[in-house]
Formats: sequence, structure tokens, C-alpha cells
Amino acid sequence: MGKVAVCVGAVCATAVCVAAALVMRHHMRSSGRWAKAAAIVRELEDKCGTPIGKLRQVADAMAVEMHAGLASEGGSKLKMIISYVDNLPTGDEKGWFYALDLGGTNFRVLRVQLGGKENRVGKQEFEEVSIPPHLMVGTSDALFDFIAEALKKFVDTEDEDFHMPPGRERELGFTFSFPIKQSSIASGTLMKWTKGFYIEDAVGEDVVGELTKALERVGLDMHVTALVNDTIGTLAGGRYYDPDVIAAVILGTGTNAAYVERAHAIPKWHGLLPKSGEMAINMEWGNFRSSHLPLTEYDQAMDSESLNPGEQIFEKIISGMYLGEVVRRVLCRMAEEASFFGDTVPPKLKIPFMLKTPVMSAMHHDTSSDLRVVGSKLRDVFEISNTSLKTRKAIVEVCNIVAVRGARLSAAGILGILKKLGRDTLKEGENQSVIALDGGLFEHYMLFRNSMESTLKELLGEASETIAIQHSNDGSGIGAALLAASHSQYLELEES
Repeated sequence: MGKVAVCVGAVCATAVCVAAALVMRHHMRSSGRWAKAAAIVRELEDKCGTPIGKLRQVADAMAVEMHAGLASEGGSKLKMIISYVDNLPTGDEKGWFYALDLGGTNFRVLRVQLGGKENRVGKQEFEEVSIPPHLMVGTSDALFDFIAEALKKFVDTEDEDFHMPPGRERELGFTFSFPIKQSSIASGTLMKWTKGFYIEDAVGEDVVGELTKALERVGLDMHVTALVNDTIGTLAGGRYYDPDVIAAVILGTGTNAAYVERAHAIPKWHGLLPKSGEMAINMEWGNFRSSHLPLTEYDQAMDSESLNPGEQIFEKIISGMYLGEVVRRVLCRMAEEASFFGDTVPPKLKIPFMLKTPVMSAMHHDTSSDLRVVGSKLRDVFEISNTSLKTRKAIVEVCNIVAVRGARLSAAGILGILKKLGRDTLKEGENQSVIALDGGLFEHYMLFRNSMESTLKELLGEASETIAIQHSNDGSGIGAALLAASHSQYLELEES
């Protein structure tokens, strides 16, 4: 009897030992996974570092590239495109004008009533239209016909308040947010597509010509008066309300900047200097690159797999199209190398661009004690459930590292513009310098925006008292309508 008891006891003891060993092994494996995951996050933080000294180097490099791009065509990664806008709106503009704002995966059509200095922007109506993905990579005719049809439908909704004087064509300001080589205020050839568009037969064509042909095909009597980049539109919209606006920055799906340059500081400008002595310059700063930019293996892999490898490097680390994708790539590596989401890599985590920046922003802004927003987003987007609080915290940390890097580099870019204009130091009696900002990233991703604004203050020191950031809501749309008004074909008739 005693022997049996001893035996049973030995079996029990062995079972306990095995169970303990399994728990220990699981714990060791688990802590090993955590150590590996934590190491990946620490390495990311290190590679994405943006100490003030590095940001100053980025700003200096930006200013140098601006000089080079103004000196000669192709002299810099920054195209520094002459916009042919030498007169920004003054507030005196009057009448009804249309605008078409094509900037990314959506476009907007607007109708605006301008009432001069007294009434400014009176009535305005707009409609937003999503571009079907197949049209972003289809033919030029297909894209522009789709846009012209939407414009025609919008024009058909005019009410009795809309009075076009007899014999006048409707006039349109066309915001086209892709690199174009302008030859006048109302013509420009497409240099290349960005932001996920790739319509080969449109490259090298005059986009106003393409739109005009499409308007004729749908039977709409409308004249394109001004072709502007969204950043130039934002600059015009900002200046309309505030004469101290000197530059505009877009932080949205893509990113760009424009500013007002002294005409005599543009060596590549041939011809008569404009009467105003000024010229709005479209920098195309998304294409900026410098050895000082803190790039990681994730950025390099994303770039090499993109439609435009080696291009738009600055845009790929600071804009809304790419921030979520960088985070997804980091999480994917954590899943593969540290079994971060369990023994298998969630299939949806492997899909490029599955994590959109608005979702990243929602996770980053989660202040609930159990980070339930992070949990629900992981479940909804990647079908990852039952994540621990520790896992969710690590994800928020990755979002923070990627967003803060983008925000601080945006601030360095703005400092580069201020340096070029000599506005980065405190000077007696100088007006305030206002930067107009627009774009969904700036408007909705508050942690990004706050980080950018505080970094700019930090970089400028006491000079920050004379620099203001102003949200120029819908600058690109209203700005295009304003530029259509200030370049109306009927202006001379009215003045004579």
C-alpha cells in the first residue's frame, strides 16, 4: 500500500515539476519575446531621433536647396516652380467663381460669391467626390471626363441667387496638386504623378487643355482662368484674410510648401520682372532629401517598393499617406521576429497600406485606461483580438515615435523657409510672419500638430514671438476661386 502511495506521490511531484517547467519556459519565451519586441521599439526610437542639432542641419539643407532650385532648372531636388502668381488677392475681388480642387483620392468642386472688402466670401457651396481607384491608374480621358461630369452636375444645382452677367462664361480656378511645369497662369504640363496616381498618357500634357476638352465633351461652358497648386491656393487664401502671410504649408495626404519670393532673387526667371516685385514659388518640398534626414530600414523598404522609388523622400516620412504604413511595417517586424501578436503573423498585417493614418491617429490619441480604442482598431483593421494592455501600450509608443519624427521634421522644413527669407531671427520693426497651414494631418492629428508647433518654437527661440501659424481652412479651394477672380478675363473690361 505504502509503495503505491509513494509512487502516486512521485507521479504528482513529476507532474508539478513538468507544469512548473512549462510555465517557466512559457514565461521565458514570453519575456524573450518582450525583450525582442522592446529592442525593436528602442531601435526605432533611436533611428527616428530628431535632436535640435539635427533639425537645424535639416533646416540649413532646406535653405541651401531652395537657393539652388531658384538658380537653375534641375539645380536641386526642390523644383522651386515659378507659379506665375505675382499678384495675390487683396480682398477687393467681386463676383461668382468656381473652383475645382484635385489633391488626392478625393476632389472638391466649389462655388463662391466674393463681395469685396466689405463682404469678403459671401455664399459658398461645395461638394466632395471620391475618385474610384481604377481611375487613378487609368487613362487621362477617363479621369478628366469623370471630373467634368461631376462639375456639370454641380453647376446644375445653381439656384436663383447665382447671377452670371449676360454673355459671361463661368470662370474656374483649378487647383491641381501634382508637380506641373507652368508656362502661364492658366497652363501647365504635368511633370509626374504622386500620391498613388499613375496615369501615363497624362504626363507631359497640359492639364488645363485636358480638362477643357473634357468640359467640351460634357457640354459645359466654363473657362479655366487660373491653374494653381494647392499650396499656392492656400497661400492666396491665407493672404486674402491676412496681409502678413508669407508662406503656406500643406500637411495632408501629401505635403508641400509655397512662399512669396522677391522676384530679383530668382536667377532662373527670364523676362520682365513683375510689377509687384514678388512671385509665389511652389517648392515641391515633398521631394526634399538630405543625408541629415533620420531614415530607417522601414522607410527604405517602403520607398523601394513604391511607385516612385528615390522620389518624394521628405513626403514619405512626414505626410498622411505614409505615416500609418511605416507603423504597420514596424508592427509586422515585431510580429515576425518577436511573435508580438502570437505564434502566427496576422495575415492582414502583411498587406501594404492596410493601416491608414487616421486609424494610427485614433490609436495614438487613445486616453482610456485600458486603451480600448487601440484594441478595437486592431480587431477591426487586422482581425487581431485579445491583445494585452502591455501590447497596446507598445503600439501607442510606435505611433508616437513615427508621428513625432514627422512633426519635428515639418517644423525644420518651415524653419528652412524662414531662413531663406531672413525671417528666422528677431529684427526691430519687422511685421509678424504668418505661415498658413492646411491639410487633414494638421487639422485632425492633434498630437502631430502640437509637436510641430512646439518644435518650431523651440527652434526659433525668442524669434518665435514674431512667427505665427494660422490654420487656413480650405485654403486650397477658396484660394483657387480667389485666384480665378484676381486673374479674370473680364477684369480689363471692368477697369476700362
